Amino acid sequence: MGGVQIVSTVLAVAVTAVAVALVVRAVRQMLAVIRLGQPDPTRSNDRGTRLATMFRETFGHTRMFKWSVVGAAHWFVMIGFIVLSTLVAGAYFEVVNPAWELPVLGGWDVFAFVTEWIGILGIPAIIVLIAIRLRQRPSRTSNSRFAGSTMWQAYFVEYVILAVLILGFLIRGFKVANDMFHHPAWATPLSHALGAVLPAWPNAITITALIKILVSMAWAITIGLNVTMGVAWHRFLAFFNIYYKRNADGAPALGALKPMTSNGAPIDLEEADPEKDTFGVSQVEHFGWKGLLDFSTCTECGRCQSQCPAWNTGKPLSPKLVVLSLRDHAYAKAPYLLAGGGKDLSGDEKGTAEQLANVNVLALAEAERPLVGGAAELGVIDPDALWSCTMCGACVEQCPVDIEHIDHIVDMRRYQVMIESSFPSEAGAMLRNLENKGNPWGAPPNTREDWTKGLDFAVPRVGETEEFEYLFWVGCAGAFEDKAKKTTRAVATLLNEAGVNFAILGNNETCTGDPARRIGNEFVYQMLAQQNVETIKESGALKIVATCPHCFNTIGNEYQELGLDVEVVHHTELLAHLVKTGKLTPVAPIDGGLTYHDPCFLGRHNRVFTPPREVLGAAIGAGATTSAGGGTGIIEMGRREERSFCCGAGGARMWMEERIGKRINVERTEEALATGAKTIAVGCPFCSTMITDGVRSKGQEEVEVIDVASVLLRSVKPTPTA
Repeated sequence: MGGVQIVSTVLAVAVTAVAVALVVRAVRQMLAVIRLGQPDPTRSNDRGTRLATMFRETFGHTRMFKWSVVGAAHWFVMIGFIVLSTLVAGAYFEVVNPAWELPVLGGWDVFAFVTEWIGILGIPAIIVLIAIRLRQRPSRTSNSRFAGSTMWQAYFVEYVILAVLILGFLIRGFKVANDMFHHPAWATPLSHALGAVLPAWPNAITITALIKILVSMAWAITIGLNVTMGVAWHRFLAFFNIYYKRNADGAPALGALKPMTSNGAPIDLEEADPEKDTFGVSQVEHFGWKGLLDFSTCTECGRCQSQCPAWNTGKPLSPKLVVLSLRDHAYAKAPYLLAGGGKDLSGDEKGTAEQLANVNVLALAEAERPLVGGAAELGVIDPDALWSCTMCGACVEQCPVDIEHIDHIVDMRRYQVMIESSFPSEAGAMLRNLENKGNPWGAPPNTREDWTKGLDFAVPRVGETEEFEYLFWVGCAGAFEDKAKKTTRAVATLLNEAGVNFAILGNNETCTGDPARRIGNEFVYQMLAQQNVETIKESGALKIVATCPHCFNTIGNEYQELGLDVEVVHHTELLAHLVKTGKLTPVAPIDGGLTYHDPCFLGRHNRVFTPPREVLGAAIGAGATTSAGGGTGIIEMGRREERSFCCGAGGARMWMEERIGKRINVERTEEALATGAKTIAVGCPFCSTMITDGVRSKGQEEVEVIDVASVLLRSVKPTPTA
C-alpha cells in the first residue's frame, strides 16, 4: 500500500466514524421525539397490505408521477440514491487499493450495466430537479411552492447527489485508463468513453474515491447535525410514514376524519372523564406518534402549498408551513419533554425541578409557547392560518409522503373550540342553530318538508310506505336553502320519473353534524350523529342517496364508527346508473357550452369523478369532453378531478367571513368563466351557493350555476319554452 492509499484510508475511516456517530445520534433523537406522541393502535393492522402499499407508493412513485417531468426525474434520483450507494461502499475498497472493487457484485457485468445506466440517467434527472428549483425559487416566483422551505438544505442535497454521480464515473474512467476495469464497453459505455481521455495515473483512482467518500460523509454529517432536515431525512422516513398511513390499502387520509382520541382510544363524550381525557390537541406532545412522524418526514417540496386554495388566495395558511412549524417546535421543546417536563393528559406535572435543572433555556422558552396563538402570544400556529382551512384535502392528495395535514388541523381546532371556546365569532350562530334547531341556518325544523309542496306527485315518507329501495337524504341545504331546494325537487322528480322506490324522513331528519365536526365541535357532532344513526336504523333503510357531498361523506364514511352499515350513493351516481340502464332518457340537448366543477367532498375525498360527467355528457348530447375553450360539450377547467380547486365553503367556512386575501369562490369562478361556458354545473349545494355568489360579483348574471340533476331534468323533461 502506497503513501497515498494509507493517508486516504485513514481519512476515509476517520470521517466515516464521525458521520456514523452523528447519524446514529440523530436517529436516536428522532425516535425519542416520535415516541413522545400519544399511542395509536390503529397503525399496525393489516401488515401485509401496508407493506405492499409502501412498496407500490415508493418504488411506483404513485404520487410523484402525477407530475410527469418531476416524477420521472425524482424516480431516477431515488433509484440512483439506493442502488449507487453500493458504489460508495465500493469506494472504500478503492482507497485501499485502486485495483480493488466491491466484492461479489463488483465483478458482475449485469451490476456494472445497471449502475452505469442509472448513473447516466440520474445525472440529467438531478439537473432537471435543480433547474426546476432554481426557476421556481421564491425570489423569482411570487407564489413559489418553495416559499418557506429551507433552500440551502435542498441545494446542498441536490449538488451532493450530482457530485457523487460524477465522481462515480470518474473513478470508473480512471480505472479504464489504468487498465483496471474489466467490464465490457457495451455494459459501461460512458465509463469507457471517459477512460479514453483520462490519464493513466493509478493514484487518481484512490484520490477520486476518497473525494467521493468525503462528499458522501459530508452529507451524512450535515444531516446528523440537522435532525429537522426533512429534505434529506425523508429518504429514510418516507418508507415508515407511508407504511403507517391511516388507510392500509393506500387511500389518502381523506373522507372520514380521524376520530377524536385520548391515550390512543376514541372518546365517547357522554362517558369522557375531564380529569383523564383530553379534547383535541393543545400541546405538541398530545399529537399521536404518527403526527410527530409526519412532521419529521416533510420534504419541504411545497406540493401541498401549491395546491392549497387558502395559500393561493393570500391567506396565511400553508399546509407545509403548519407542518414545519410543528416539527421545529417539537424538536426545540423535546429536551424539556425528555427531561420529564410538561403535563400528562390529565394535567398533572410529569417532572420535578431537579429533573429540569439542566434543560437549556431555549427548550424552556419553547415549552412556554402556546400551540395556537397570535404574534403577541408567540403561538406556534397563527389562528388565522388554523381557521383558513377549508378541509378540501388538496394537501393530503398531493403529499408524496402521505402526511395527514387535515387530521392535525382538526385536532388543534377541537381544543380551541371545545376547551378554549376560541373560534371565529360568526360561526357561533351556526353551532347554536345546530344544537337548538338541528340545522345550521336556524330554520324551523317542522319546515323540512316544505320543498315537496307543488310537486305533481306525492313524495313518500318513511312510515307511510311499506317498501322503499332508497332513503332520500335531503340534507339541510336541500330542505331550507332556496337554490338547493330546486336540486332536491329535480332529484325527486327524476327518481319518480325513473320508477325508483324512495322515501324521505321529512321532519325526522336533522343535520349530519359535518359543519360541527369540521369546525372542531365533536360534542355537537356526536349528538347529531347518534340521533341520525338511530333514526336511519329505525327506518330500515339499506341504501341512501344524498345530494350534498358533505352528507354523503359523513353518513357513508363517518357513521360507520357509530355502527351504521348502509350503502350510500351520491345523486349523480344514481342518476348516471338510471341513464345507462335507459330508465331516464335525455331528449333535449343543453346548448351554450357547459363546464363542471368537482366538489371537494365528492371528488377528491370520495373519488366520484366520472358519474357527474356521464350525466352531463348525456344531457348535452355530446357525450364527450374537450379542453378549455373548445367545442360545445363539457368544457373542462384546468384544475379538475383530484386537482379541483375548492369553492371555499368546506371545513365550516360556509359560515365564516372571508376577510383575508382574495375570496376563494371568486378565484374558482374566474376559472369557470374563463372557459366561456354559459352553464356551470355543480354537484354540491355549498358549491352552488359559493360559485353563484362569485358569478354575481363578476357581473356575469347571464352565466347560470346549476346542479347536475337540474341539467338532466331539463333534458329529460324539457319545458315548452326550452
